[in-house]
Amino acid sequence: MNHPFAEKNIESLHHRMPASASLSLGMLIILFIMGFCSKAVSQSTAKTPTMALHSGTLPFTPKEFYIADVIDERDNRTAIGYLLHPRTRADQPVLTYPIDLQGGTEAAIGQFIRQSLPHNTALRPVIIRIRECVITESPTSSGRVEGRVVLTLAFDLQRDDGTVHLVEYRRGGAHYDRPANSRSLVAAQKAFQQSLVSALRYLNTWFSQEAEGNVLLAKEIEVSFTDYTQNVTEDTVYYAVDRPLTWSDFRERPRLERYAASVFPNFAYESRSQVIDGILHIDITMKVYMIPDYSWVKDHARDAYSLNHEQRHFDIAKLVAERFKQKIQPDSLTIEDFSSIIQWQYIDSYREMNHLQEQYDQETQHGTNQAAQERWNQRIDEELHSFSVKQ
Repeated sequence: MNHPFAEKNIESLHHRMPASASLSLGMLIILFIMGFCSKAVSQSTAKTPTMALHSGTLPFTPKEFYIADVIDERDNRTAIGYLLHPRTRADQPVLTYPIDLQGGTEAAIGQFIRQSLPHNTALRPVIIRIRECVITESPTSSGRVEGRVVLTLAFDLQRDDGTVHLVEYRRGGAHYDRPANSRSLVAAQKAFQQSLVSALRYLNTWFSQEAEGNVLLAKEIEVSFTDYTQNVTEDTVYYAVDRPLTWSDFRERPRLERYAASVFPNFAYESRSQVIDGILHIDITMKVYMIPDYSWVKDHARDAYSLNHEQRHFDIAKLVAERFKQKIQPDSLTIEDFSSIIQWQYIDSYREMNHLQEQYDQETQHGTNQAAQERWNQRIDEELHSFSVKQ
């Protein structure tokens, strides 16, 4: 049923409503929305509670290192812990809230170390990488709260050419106990600081034990060479100036080749390293040798000229070994990779020896070109003299 009168009255009221009243209603809606948003923003930007580390002199003084930098490598850096909200009854829900270190984890730990440990730059610089750093709490059956600190720090030695990983500190960390109805951060702060001090003490102990003998902590490198010349076996002839080759050193049955003779020279090295008083000593024994059972000569070629040609093959192996020594100098090695660098240089020198042996045979036409042979004789003798192999 239609009610014209009612519709008319409503329309009349609508027309009589002042414009200001309509604006006021809109403003109320806007203010309500703004108030809601403001509350949401306020909640989202609420500051995370922080705790400060209290610096002071630690019960030890590092004599081998100082902390050069602290780097936070954690995937999640929003907080270092999640503590339980205060509860007055056991049946209340267990809720957590985040906490952080004052000024941020990286800055706070760095400041604590700078103010607590001597910064003696005459010592070895160490970089701390924060791998894991978290405080967690859980309710206990007795109605209290149990806290646990987990701290993992990696310690790297800083060098001019990069960093070297030394050791890692990984511990379950300190435990603490507090009342369930408290919001105090004191217990968590003390436990965390205790874990941090334990990590630094661990590093100091490690350095004290390893400083003189650990290769990673060597301050410099010294290299020495020894030539192995002891010909005490019959299966190998080691290079010695006073022990040139003789035809009796060629024991293999002659092969059906157009060459009159063949010698099998080679060179190798053995190395031993140790750290003494912070210095890495690398002792290398060079072995230049030929294998009689792989070397042969035909009967018609057993003369002095042919023997000299084969001796020069042996001399070339010695020359390359001397050149190899020149490559292995302290300034060409690094503490962490000295072994692989030496091995790489040896492989490179081995290629050089093979190339030089081939060049020698090609230019002398396996000794049949006497003029070329004489030039190589002079060249080899001059280089042997430069290395003080021959006087």
